[in-house]
Amino acid sequence: MPNSLKISLVNNAPPGTTVYAYITGLALQHSNRRVFVKHDSSLYFPSNPSKILQPLEEDCAIVLGNDPKVPTVVTIPQIAGGRIWYSYDSPLTFLRNQGGPGGGAALVEPSVLNPTDPNNQVNFGFCEFTLDPAQLFANISYVDFVSGIPAGLTLKERNGNVQHVSGMAEDGLERVCQGLMEQTKKDGWPWEKLIVMKKGGGQVLRVLSPTHAGAAGVKFDGFFEPLVERAWRKYAQGLDGSQSNGHAKEEKGKDEKRHRLSALFQGFKDKKQGPSQQSDGAETGCEMHIDTQTPMGILSGCIPKGKDELIIGGEAFQKPTTADILGCNSGPFTTGPSPKRNAIIPRLAAAFQRSCIGDIMDHPSPPETFYCCEPTNHYCRIVHECNLDGKGYAFAYDDVQPDGGTDQSGKVNAGDPEEFIVSIGGRGAYVGDRMP
Repeated sequence: MPNSLKISLVNNAPPGTTVYAYITGLALQHSNRRVFVKHDSSLYFPSNPSKILQPLEEDCAIVLGNDPKVPTVVTIPQIAGGRIWYSYDSPLTFLRNQGGPGGGAALVEPSVLNPTDPNNQVNFGFCEFTLDPAQLFANISYVDFVSGIPAGLTLKERNGNVQHVSGMAEDGLERVCQGLMEQTKKDGWPWEKLIVMKKGGGQVLRVLSPTHAGAAGVKFDGFFEPLVERAWRKYAQGLDGSQSNGHAKEEKGKDEKRHRLSALFQGFKDKKQGPSQQSDGAETGCEMHIDTQTPMGILSGCIPKGKDELIIGGEAFQKPTTADILGCNSGPFTTGPSPKRNAIIPRLAAAFQRSCIGDIMDHPSPPETFYCCEPTNHYCRIVHECNLDGKGYAFAYDDVQPDGGTDQSGKVNAGDPEEFIVSIGGRGAYVGDRMP
């Protein structure tokens, strides 16, 4: 694994747009201090200030050239928790606080949730990466918001293999807004209120995730509760006297799992169940199977007779609320010291988020089962639909997939990266694992 890597920043923004980029993270070879990589590949380590909210001591903006055929190339060191930030026509403001890692400053990054943030009215976005001794891992993210600046990633490995994440086209944000407005007309929930407009004008800045609906002044309280109740009915035991002990069972093979899923899909077709219909919840006494995709194997689960907790592999899960499901990190989805529980949580949370838990008993399930019944996270559904290749983190555990399944998360990764390209702006976005 190289100690450094060249990143090519490509300007695919509308003509006449000035694109500013910033590269931040924790410098692994420098005591994990906060670092900026500047336009000439030099490193700036913000010093620990004497008081909070102090400006940077150096200009760290990387201004991209206008010709997409001539990328701006920057060499980065090994960095953890890295972000490549980008903005249109206005530079971003980063501030220093006291007590950062490695003796340096803590960094106050641009926020879409703080109305007093100096970047609040700036059109900006970011992609995420880590370059460590094992690999380069990078992804596009919509977990918090959809930016008005689409981005795509391309990674070439030393063996010649190419990985590409398309991102959205130039009109991606507009399409997301249209989808949310149409969904509000259908179900009356405030999806369209997640659209953030620029003050004093009609320009759309971004779309917030429903996890942050409060920042938009709206609530989704009670939204997922009908799905939770349906799942609790499905896995409740006692009608036929058969109960699961919630422990790992032997799996007869992946073919058996595929057969069960295939039969279920055929059942949907036979019932002529449309993608927006929901199960009537009549089925009960079922057993869930969670593939931990670890040596712990497949764990079975149910709600024992007389109990109100879902027991999976001996771990007890209470009913999640809508906030728990949207955020994936509270209530029953709070991680802790148990490796078993921590392996179950992402797969269980994803099953609720994608609304397949009420109809599918084997998890993780394939993408054909996602967002197929109500209530579901239409923000996630629409975001995936508006990405040219359907990929991009729309919630925290969007990387959950069956073994050998199609990636949903919009990531590229390799232990032998040769070239990493970040295309900013959406013009000329394409689908397929090839170089631009």
